[in-house]
Amino acid sequence: MHHFHYVDNELYCEDTPVQRIAQEVGTPFYLYSHATLKMHFEAFDSPFRDVPHITCFSMKSNSNLAVVRLFALEGGGVDIVSGGELYRALKAEVDPGKIVFSGVGKRPEDLAYGLDSDILMFNTESSQEIERLNSIAGEMGKKARIALRVNPDVDPETHPYISTGLRENKFGIDIREAPDQYAKASKMPNLEVMGVSCHIGSQLTQVDPFVEALRKLLSLVDKLWAMDIPIRYLDLGGGLGITYDQEEPPHPTEYAEAIKKEVKGLDLTLIFEPGRVITGNAGILVTKVLYTKSTDEKNFLIVDAAMNDLIRPSLYSSYHAIQPVVKKGRRVIKADVVGPICESGDFLAKDREIDAYEPDELMAVMSAGAYGFTMSSNYNSRPRVAEVMVRGDQYHVVRERERYEDLIRGERIPDFLQ
Repeated sequence: MHHFHYVDNELYCEDTPVQRIAQEVGTPFYLYSHATLKMHFEAFDSPFRDVPHITCFSMKSNSNLAVVRLFALEGGGVDIVSGGELYRALKAEVDPGKIVFSGVGKRPEDLAYGLDSDILMFNTESSQEIERLNSIAGEMGKKARIALRVNPDVDPETHPYISTGLRENKFGIDIREAPDQYAKASKMPNLEVMGVSCHIGSQLTQVDPFVEALRKLLSLVDKLWAMDIPIRYLDLGGGLGITYDQEEPPHPTEYAEAIKKEVKGLDLTLIFEPGRVITGNAGILVTKVLYTKSTDEKNFLIVDAAMNDLIRPSLYSSYHAIQPVVKKGRRVIKADVVGPICESGDFLAKDREIDAYEPDELMAVMSAGAYGFTMSSNYNSRPRVAEVMVRGDQYHVVRERERYEDLIRGERIPDFLQ
């Protein structure tokens, strides 16, 4: 459920007409519903209220300060994968004791930043990272709290680019090697081994892969407890999917019941890293039709948003529903929705049955609240778009549209080219 709806054939976000925002802010822009974000966080978090847990929002899905701050006010933490995300989390006043640092390639300066910020835990992903973290912590006179991210070799049955829990993936430590790695880490003087971590993939639409992975993790936890390694946290990652088209993912309540059944009676604090399931359907990308064009082969709707703004269709062949901001009762045509970028891969939809839009009309690209702006770029020297949050009948620009001068910030022409 989300708060994007029509009133007299005009799309609203909560109590605010989307067309009015477009007229005043310009296009393209990302638009987030405060009520939907809050509702989705609660829908995920509340089924676990009877067990010790922390809901650590996955910042890679949407790292806007206002979005992150909203979840912090709801009692959530964050899952980060870079020093930049840590900086953003702290600026949004997230409790460092609710920050977990994941990622396969943490730089030494990122590890030091996390230590200095006193975050809850590092999810380490290789023996070399463990050794480096121990060394850096020793140099800083600190003790690093860690979990090992283990790879359980579970097929999440999702797109191969967002599958992360198979042996062939780059993430984590093979679960068969994990006991030895834990034994070594537990003897390192500057580490405190606290948890077991796992993340098998993104946009999962079934509960079974989560349960399969969890059972493997719990078997590992039993072995570690038998080795007198005091595991206290079990980080189950994220990955719960949403409906983009015809998918029917499980409701968070169904997911929670399956997880709680497996961990019942165990003295563990659960950590979850939801991202898409909270923000995906809480945001849209609003774009304007620039031109229409027809050839013998195709109809094209050329819009002012492009693959640099929303890369998921080009990168993953992902489906995003497209709706008119103002319904005109137009005939339906088959068309490609494409942007201005000089790449044949620049599209938001291909061979889509869609209204026959006219120039200057507005489209809403739905389910764009996750992996939208965070994956955007300045390709073709295009300024990144504005981000807007609606609360009731008011909207707030939570990130200004970039200007041309922003594109060259930090660049220099050296003296020998003067």
